[in-house]
Amino acid sequence: MSLKLYFAPGACSFVPHVLLEMSGAEFEPTMVKLHKGEQNSADYQAINPRGQVPVLVNDGQPITQIVAIVLYLDHIFPQMGFLPSEPMARAQALSTLAWMNNTVHPTFTHIFMPQKFSDQPEVQAALKPYNTQLFRGMLGELQGLVQSAVAQGQPWLSGERLGPLDAYCLTFTRWGTLAGIPPEAHPALWDFVQKVAAEPAVARVIARERLQLNMGAPA
Repeated sequence: MSLKLYFAPGACSFVPHVLLEMSGAEFEPTMVKLHKGEQNSADYQAINPRGQVPVLVNDGQPITQIVAIVLYLDHIFPQMGFLPSEPMARAQALSTLAWMNNTVHPTFTHIFMPQKFSDQPEVQAALKPYNTQLFRGMLGELQGLVQSAVAQGQPWLSGERLGPLDAYCLTFTRWGTLAGIPPEAHPALWDFVQKVAAEPAVARVIARERLQLNMGAPA
């Protein structure tokens, strides 16, 4: 098995980056500098014609899209318990992961890259505040999930093991600070993110990607 992860610092690729670091397996983390357009290079387009991160390559075979990569990593590292094995708990975790990927994530994209959704400056300007309010509400939903897990005695969002939901939760909360949503807006969520960030594997990824959790605070 030869694993290579193409990631961009602070992007959603943080999720499989954390899972690979947790696994203890050897892998090659390869940075893609989106701000320099490296995702549009011929070499990268040959790996992923959509020009997105993450891409996981195992023995020369590329896998794209967060949900597919998470399911693959859960399969090849079953001992890690990235996702619950009990059918209902697994379905609930996948339901949350899908919501994160197909709803929460695109909402932030409307804030950060409104040019993807309209070529009209006035529409782009309107998209940002509207979707910021939507994203704020979604962070509130994430806080509710955290509080529900705590009430059930679960240390992590999908149970006893740190997993993709927790890493994605950290990513969204960090993005929220970039959108001007301060940590104190969702204190229970922020406390949880600090707990996730303190886990050794997560801390190593944060260091490798050189991330600042609160992007609204002075560096």
